[in-house]
Amino acid sequence: MGKGWRDACVGMTRDVSAVVTALSDAGVRDITVKDFHRTGYNLLPEHIDSRARVVSGYKRGPVPGLGDPGNAQAVIFLGMHAASGSAGAFLPHTLTSRIARLEVNGRLMPELALFSAALAPYHLPPVLFSGCPVACDQAAETVPGILTWPIDKSADPERFDAETWRTGLADAAVRSLQNRAVRPWCPDGPFEAVITMRDGVSVARKLSRRWGFGCRGEKIFITAADMAALYSELIRLCYLTPVIEKIIPLSLGLSNLRGKFGLGWIRRGAG
Repeated sequence: MGKGWRDACVGMTRDVSAVVTALSDAGVRDITVKDFHRTGYNLLPEHIDSRARVVSGYKRGPVPGLGDPGNAQAVIFLGMHAASGSAGAFLPHTLTSRIARLEVNGRLMPELALFSAALAPYHLPPVLFSGCPVACDQAAETVPGILTWPIDKSADPERFDAETWRTGLADAAVRSLQNRAVRPWCPDGPFEAVITMRDGVSVARKLSRRWGFGCRGEKIFITAADMAALYSELIRLCYLTPVIEKIIPLSLGLSNLRGKFGLGWIRRGAG
């Protein structure tokens, strides 16, 4: 945690609030903001339009990490990243930066694919996606019909007009309410995943043995019948050990407590 992360949290809070305000003014009555990055405690709820409900921290289910989507009718993804292994992207990663590259059935897999598929049983279409240009291109290739709003972080941040961009994002969110081209997204399996670990052969071998996955060099191989099974196996690979898996309620509680402490640090710095 450093100043860069704190500044990013403050900026994302402003982005989210702008979107909430625009959607509320457009007549949307029930808006839930799910903080779903890093610690799960990145947003400052007191600085977000109060017409939204902000949910922080990670939940066990029914949707892994996200919890219960309730009666939601659509989902908007903000502040997203391109897939692990993407060239020219801003901080590309899928679930964790420890994965250098993630290919599923021969194609890079972004987080959007995992999250959209996890929400598909609840009939939630992903109507809008925002991230760097590479991430937006991947989103458009992955989910037909999704609206995208890119942010170019390759330029000098001092010259970036955040307010103009934020206004455009909010307008895009309102337009996405009329997006009838996109449908809940969950492709049929089976799936063959090839995960290249950033830290090399020894780490790949250790993780593959831990969970019984195939391994060759720095690559781990996972076969899954459907997206839910693939997501579950990737969660185990990236975040769990057999011991932690047995005490998930406790480990989630400790993780969320850590996130709350981090959010307190952000508040002190944000003034």
